[in-house]
Amino acid sequence: MILTCPNCETQYFADDSTIGESGRTVKCAACGGSWFVEPKYLDETVRRTPAAAHEIYREKVREQRRRKSRTAALLSWLVTAGLFFSLGVGAIMYRNEVVKLWPQAGSIYKQIGFNVNRFGLDFEDIQRSRTFNDTVPVVTVAGKALNISRSTVDTPAVRVDLKDEIGAVVATKYGRIRPDQLAAGESGTFQVVVEQAPMESFEIELKFVDLSDMPPRDDTPDPTTEDLMATETETPAE
Repeated sequence: MILTCPNCETQYFADDSTIGESGRTVKCAACGGSWFVEPKYLDETVRRTPAAAHEIYREKVREQRRRKSRTAALLSWLVTAGLFFSLGVGAIMYRNEVVKLWPQAGSIYKQIGFNVNRFGLDFEDIQRSRTFNDTVPVVTVAGKALNISRSTVDTPAVRVDLKDEIGAVVATKYGRIRPDQLAAGESGTFQVVVEQAPMESFEIELKFVDLSDMPPRDDTPDPTTEDLMATETETPAE
């Protein structure tokens, strides 16, 4: 007869006479487990036909292989799922870094509800004023750019859009942030002067943009508010 350890499934061939009519307790040589073997756990057909006993053994071996195959497939699936989960968590936690390397990913993050700040900066202390240079309307926007990331960043440009009462852009001007680099937690300053600002401009929108997006004509130092006020109040000598 064939004995199978219920603990580790190791199988043994044993003569029926070693079990006896009343059965006996046997011990597994592989794991040390013991169990009681009934003398009638095999039917008479198996007892009388050795080929049947071998077929049962082969079927048990095949079943054991199938069980191991299913276990290996399950482990493979769990490892793959864990890998994709880790990649997903990493893509969310480091989404700003991902967008720096792949700017097109910004729209994907936005669609799934995650804000992305690929520049690692935030606006602070924004001030705006409307003055006149003679009869020319001038809008001045000044403020700070704070590095909210964990590393030093190269400062981008600032885009200022003036919008009318229905939200349409009526004027655009770019400016630089100084200094050119900001360490973590540091802030830089900027000032953007929009000359000939349309009188119908009611709203101001600020954005960080790449320096490459800045037109060459805007890549010049902006006059300060004091310079504009001086120009406004200056009168010709008599």
